[in-house]
Amino acid sequence: MDERIKKTAVNAVIIVVLTLLLFLAGTWWRLETQFRAGEAAFGKGDFTGALAGYESAIHMYIPSHPTIAKAAQRLWQLGEIAERQGDVNRALIAYRALRSAFYADRWLTQPGADWIERCDQKIAMLVPLQRER
Repeated sequence: MDERIKKTAVNAVIIVVLTLLLFLAGTWWRLETQFRAGEAAFGKGDFTGALAGYESAIHMYIPSHPTIAKAAQRLWQLGEIAERQGDVNRALIAYRALRSAFYADRWLTQPGADWIERCDQKIAMLVPLQRER
């Protein structure tokens, strides 16, 4: 009977580990797919498509994954481009999307805290400009 319990416990651990690996692999794949979609849209000048791709990539948060940082940088870049073009509304959309994407992620600590702080500063600066229009 003792051997049967050990075998069951080992099988349960194997199943849990395989399930976690499959979950991680699926998240990784979706993260990369969404980032590539954002890059394709960015290359075409499609603000909405790029924003959606990069924001979705951040939602597939995997700690220390380099694509998360790339997606965040691209969202920031979308905001800066819109600012340079004088499109305060689009700039606010980009900065708010970046901030909310990280707020939506959950981990042991708040991911993207530095991005959130930077976005808060940009948003605070841009909101009064939006009201002037």
